[in-house]
Amino acid sequence: MFIKQNTLFNLMERDYGKEIAKAGLEINAIKLRPDNPFIWASGFRMPIYNDNRMFLGDSRHRRLIADGFNDLMNSTKESNRDIYFSIIAGTSTAGISPATTLADTYLVTKPMIYVRDKPKDHGLKNQIEGIDAESDLEGKRVLLIEDLISTGGSSARAVQAIRDANGVCEHCFSIFNYGFDKASRIFKGEEDYDKKGNKLESPCEVKSLLTYDTLLGVAKETGYINDQQVEMLAEWRADPFGWGEKHGFPKVER
Repeated sequence: MFIKQNTLFNLMERDYGKEIAKAGLEINAIKLRPDNPFIWASGFRMPIYNDNRMFLGDSRHRRLIADGFNDLMNSTKESNRDIYFSIIAGTSTAGISPATTLADTYLVTKPMIYVRDKPKDHGLKNQIEGIDAESDLEGKRVLLIEDLISTGGSSARAVQAIRDANGVCEHCFSIFNYGFDKASRIFKGEEDYDKKGNKLESPCEVKSLLTYDTLLGVAKETGYINDQQVEMLAEWRADPFGWGEKHGFPKVER
């Protein structure tokens, strides 16, 4: 399956990153709070919190994201090639809904599966849902849909699970991407994606609808944050795991 430029809908004319940033800030799917940071699951105090599940509440937002993913499938200046795939996969749980919407859109209509973070400990012990436990992906090409990429470890594990099930996974699309260097190295196979020392044997290309830099630009443009907050948030992007300690927000032991 590949998607060519669609002359009827002219998808390339829209700036999906900016549209998603504006919608996310409006409905509180994205919150920026450098003066009172959030506590992430890791215990680090971070000035941003992203909850893409908030987009589920409005069909227009679901369609916006699906249209954006369709747009990403078109040839890019960097690769100058189309993205081929037979199956769409969502990560469990937040990637399931956008993957389903994408699989059902007018430009795609493809089979859909989802990937658990780890195999179930009961029943058929599936890690990939949507295929029979006694079969595999038969060498088919799979496009992985993720809602959010931070350090990239969980997303890379999903890529590896697809590959372990005899699927070809060379592309991962996400709604939002913090742009951490660590994630880039993990997807290139240069760094371990888990504590066991596992790495991807071949790279997986990541494409994201909304990047952190675009988000900051929209937040400043709309008056969501002031110049001082922009500076603090840019500083966080440069050193996300040292930022809290530097500003008096030490890591919370969990």
